[in-house]
Amino acid sequence: MTTRNQAVGAYGERCALRHLIGAGLRPVTRNWRCPAGEIDIIAWDGPVLAFCEVKTRRGGAFGSPAEAVVPAKARRLRGLAARWLAQTGTTADEIRFDVLSVRLADAGPAHVEHLKGAF
Repeated sequence: MTTRNQAVGAYGERCALRHLIGAGLRPVTRNWRCPAGEIDIIAWDGPVLAFCEVKTRRGGAFGSPAEAVVPAKARRLRGLAARWLAQTGTTADEIRFDVLSVRLADAGPAHVEHLKGAF
């Protein structure tokens, strides 16, 4: 991944985090990593623990950012969530997996779409 792509991804995650906070979610952690991968954002939405994947795109050439979350990625994120829950001892009556699609504009603010329970 190039430095430019990393910067775009980091900016998209900051936009997504602001969006989640504005929507009333309470962040638990960002960029949790283990040898199997990374979870972008984990946040409480009331009593529901949301594991959030953030996808950022500069243009529409590669489709919607959410389309990048293919079934294999969803399976990996489920496994990472189970690992995080076990490692931290956190319990939740309900968990869900969200995707935040961030589209960067040529000018002005980014557009964030929050797909709750995306998979």
